[in-house]
Amino acid sequence: MYPLLLLLVLGVTPSACKAGNENTCDVVPKDLYIEAGSSILVVCLTSCVRGKIYWTLDNNVYESRYDTTNSTHAVLSLRNFTLPRATLQCHSNDTHQVLGGTTIRTYLKPSNLSCFLHYKKVRRNTPDLFTCSWEHQVDPSLTINYSLLRTDSSSPELSVCSSSRKRCTGAYNSFNITLSGSYNVTVKAQSAVWEATSDPFEFKALHIIKIPQPELSNVTLSSDRLLVMWKIWPYDSSNKYHCQVNYSKMISEGTPEWEISEIEHQESARWSMTTERLESCSNYTVAVRCNLSKGPWSDWSPEKMVLSKLKKSDYEPRLWRTVAGVEKNGVRRVHAMWTYVPPTCQDTFNYTIRQTPYKENTTGVNHTAALCDSSICDVNQDAHIITLEVFHKDSLFAEDSVYVPAIGESLPEVTGIQTNSTPEGVIWLSWKAPVQPVRAFMIDYTHNGNQSWKETKDTHASLDALLDKTPYNITVTPLFDDKTGHGAQVLDICSRKGDPGNVDISIMPGQRSAYISWDVRPQEVCSDEVVSFTIFYSTEQGPELNVTASSKSHHTLQDLTPETQYSVYVKATAHTRTTNSEEKSFKTTRFDPHFSRTLTICGTLLIFLVLSVGLCSAVQWKKFKDKLVPDPGRSSVALLVSAGQKMGPCTFEPSESICSNIYTEEAQTPSTFLPDTGFNENPPSEQTGGYDDPAIAPATDRQTEDPVEPVETQPPSSPGELSHLLSSESGLSSPYRSQSPQETPAPKTSKPCKRVPVKQPEKMPPLSVYVSLDMFEQGQGR
Repeated sequence: MYPLLLLLVLGVTPSACKAGNENTCDVVPKDLYIEAGSSILVVCLTSCVRGKIYWTLDNNVYESRYDTTNSTHAVLSLRNFTLPRATLQCHSNDTHQVLGGTTIRTYLKPSNLSCFLHYKKVRRNTPDLFTCSWEHQVDPSLTINYSLLRTDSSSPELSVCSSSRKRCTGAYNSFNITLSGSYNVTVKAQSAVWEATSDPFEFKALHIIKIPQPELSNVTLSSDRLLVMWKIWPYDSSNKYHCQVNYSKMISEGTPEWEISEIEHQESARWSMTTERLESCSNYTVAVRCNLSKGPWSDWSPEKMVLSKLKKSDYEPRLWRTVAGVEKNGVRRVHAMWTYVPPTCQDTFNYTIRQTPYKENTTGVNHTAALCDSSICDVNQDAHIITLEVFHKDSLFAEDSVYVPAIGESLPEVTGIQTNSTPEGVIWLSWKAPVQPVRAFMIDYTHNGNQSWKETKDTHASLDALLDKTPYNITVTPLFDDKTGHGAQVLDICSRKGDPGNVDISIMPGQRSAYISWDVRPQEVCSDEVVSFTIFYSTEQGPELNVTASSKSHHTLQDLTPETQYSVYVKATAHTRTTNSEEKSFKTTRFDPHFSRTLTICGTLLIFLVLSVGLCSAVQWKKFKDKLVPDPGRSSVALLVSAGQKMGPCTFEPSESICSNIYTEEAQTPSTFLPDTGFNENPPSEQTGGYDDPAIAPATDRQTEDPVEPVETQPPSSPGELSHLLSSESGLSSPYRSQSPQETPAPKTSKPCKRVPVKQPEKMPPLSVYVSLDMFEQGQGR
């Protein structure tokens, strides 16, 4: 490499001297292409400036040391340069002026060259073709031509083939080689501006022979053996062959799950291989490839697919049962469950269910097993054993049994079952085992009659492959050596919680607040429980605000703006999911609804009060207006005696009562008293009214049943005395005019009155006086 650098320096020196005479600055050579990892010398011409210089590589100061041949030349040596592309510049140290620059690009040579001899026709003893391949990293925009050259020292360089790709194939005869010889080949890559040659590939012709792919002649499968046979062409017993068998399980059609096992053989052209690493009732593909001694592997043979048989070690019936309650006839119905042979086994299996009384309850009694109807067995109240037998081609293939306890039998059971459902639809279980030693636990889980079960030796388990958002009834039963315990059950355990449900909201807006209420309606059986409610609200222009409600049914939004449009929705948050209600709008009121409601109530009450007072006043006025005033002309005047004054009965002659005459409205003409009253007639002008003695007139109505001794009573001698008596006893001026007779009436004799001696009450004033308005008018006229 250093002679090349010397030649480069010698080549650029004349041009540099010429440039020095011209007093110019630059960097030479220009636009370099070098092999990655090589070294290069770059010269900076500095005749246009004085002082020191410095270099930059991709605008970064390059700290490498450089040599200065004279005051006009500076030489920089780049060693082990690997950058794909870089810009190198020379600068003045005083002025930082760019004196010149160049671009350096690198290229790689071809690598990992490998070659092999192979056959174009299978039934030939010698190879037909020689093929080599290699790796080369280049710029895709470049056009590269490759040449494969034979470069061994025993012969001159020989071109075998040319290609524009990274693979080249030539005729075996064009190499002029033998299978026992050793040779070298190289690859030369050429572009428009550079060329590179790979390192030589050394080989022995016998070690690079790639034999044709083997031919599978037979592939057979038994329950535990796989037999594979194939042929190799051409086959030479003097050579050593290696082969590999590839068998892989097909998960589904066209999707293999590769479980490759490579088996090497060194025997003959026909081999067989056995294996027990096959799963039952599974499709497998088989392929074979071989090589000669140290040569490359042949291509894989065409695949063949086979179906493996069911192995006894891979099948477990997993028999279990459920026991119904006792029917009226004392029979219990037992439903047996087991795992069937997979239909992928493509074979015929028969199943038989038998019931046998448990030996502890039937000591000394021989019972024969009774066949059950399909999977249903009817047993009595005693303990029984349910047995399953699986037959394959009339031979017993598998057997299992399960215990059915007697009614009332005391057996252990698990306690403290805990469940938890995950968002992935898996139910986790845990429980506490009984004190007695337990062989295992059986877990059966049911939904709408669809029953599944699994067995575990731990006190915890997970149930997967469940229906989504579906409730299950789960029972855990302990299993002992020959018996089963009682099952403990948990009901309605959901495989996964669903959405909380639909949230319906209602709004009652106020002036500065809004009452928000909501109701959650679950849409699924396994809807998740809501743990919190968040109200989101905003105005048309404002930001969205939110508040978490302390109640699970309502919340009042505070500090709102009056007469403003708002939108609101409620988010219900459960343990695993959330649900949003429909967004609704409302507008706050201008006034407080409570104030308006109070004002309305008060106004209504006031109106009702005014109407009530007016109605009462009208009723009272009508009563006052329609009240009848007694007319003295049609009435009799009497002194009323209180109830406390008791008087004895007194008999009067009706015709002789001193108060028997009264004035009527027709008494406007002169009239005289009746002859039996004992009064003289007055002039007509003085006769204006009549009166009765209230102490005497009612006496005829107050007769007692007991006979009494009559007492004589004297009536007043004249009407004047009666008027005087009324005036003096009442303490009030009488509204009636005084009767002033012109003549003294003759004394009137009255019949004696029988009176009963009674206790004389205190003298009571009159209780009422009847007045006629026309009397006042006549009195004023007088």
